[in-house]
Amino acid sequence: MLDGKVVLVTGASRGIGKAIALLAAENHAHVIVNYNKNGKSAAELVDLIHEKGLSASIIKADVSSEDEVKDMFSSIKEKHSKLDVLVNNAGIMRNSLLALTSTELFDHTIDVNLKGTFLCTRYATNMMRKQRLGRIVNISSIVGLQGSEGQTAYSASKAAVIGFTRSAAKELGRYGITVNAVAPGLIETDLIKDMKPDIRDKMLSSISLGRIGTPEDIAKVVLFLSSDLASYVSGSVIVVDGCQTI
Repeated sequence: MLDGKVVLVTGASRGIGKAIALLAAENHAHVIVNYNKNGKSAAELVDLIHEKGLSASIIKADVSSEDEVKDMFSSIKEKHSKLDVLVNNAGIMRNSLLALTSTELFDHTIDVNLKGTFLCTRYATNMMRKQRLGRIVNISSIVGLQGSEGQTAYSASKAAVIGFTRSAAKELGRYGITVNAVAPGLIETDLIKDMKPDIRDKMLSSISLGRIGTPEDIAKVVLFLSSDLASYVSGSVIVVDGCQTI
């Protein structure tokens, strides 16, 4: 589905990002695995992809830093001459009740989740506009659609990603660039590993399909949006939550 495509996945060292990168490689893309802090896991992912006889490379950048993002895209342009797909997956989640949320926590969440998406999209589209083709997939969250107690900063950042996605799609369509978002529900990643059992059980009981999602569930939707099968899909937000009722 992605034969010969160059795909950048931010925050790809673990969880959803790792699954997206691996599936893209298995569909014959060259995958650029971006990481910020977890270099060991990122390198292990690239090694795994190489062991499968597939193509990948690794690049370090903090997506909230414009200097680092600029350098990352300069490197991609120099080494690959093009970028076909950008998956803005890098993100953080720090739960805190509104009254206890510090300005620093709020700013950091916005910087990574929203500013990082903005910066990577802006630099990616500088390349994609010249190609007259591109796919951008932003990872949001159902929390960005419906809110969640104790997640005001995270909810705000993911809701903003949805607004950003819809506006960017309107601007970039004339260049053959599609922009979409995926809004995962409860997914089995490190972000929920410390969730209290009673809360986990309550959330699980609200999912009509009766199970917590996997990173691979999200990766499959991202693969579709990255491929030619989704050439007429843009400005959309696809919810992947197993039909969660609360």
